[in-house]
Amino acid sequence: MLMAHPAVLPGLVSRYWALSVLDAADGESPVRREIEDVERALCVSTGTTDVRAALIATRHRLPGTGTLDDSVLVSG
Repeated sequence: MLMAHPAVLPGLVSRYWALSVLDAADGESPVRREIEDVERALCVSTGTTDVRAALIATRHRLPGTGTLDDSVLVSG
């Protein structure tokens, strides 16, 4: 699977959160399409199909994340 370089991921996450704040301020926001583009980029970059999963995967791929952090694993 093709994975994004870790240097790309922080910019995508920052952009996603910034756009989310703008979109939350106005329900009919013109930034909605841009948010969807960033969501798609995050999903493609992390090999996921859901933006929440992409954000979790991104957190685990960024420098400084612990290798023993198993918060992505489903218990059960």
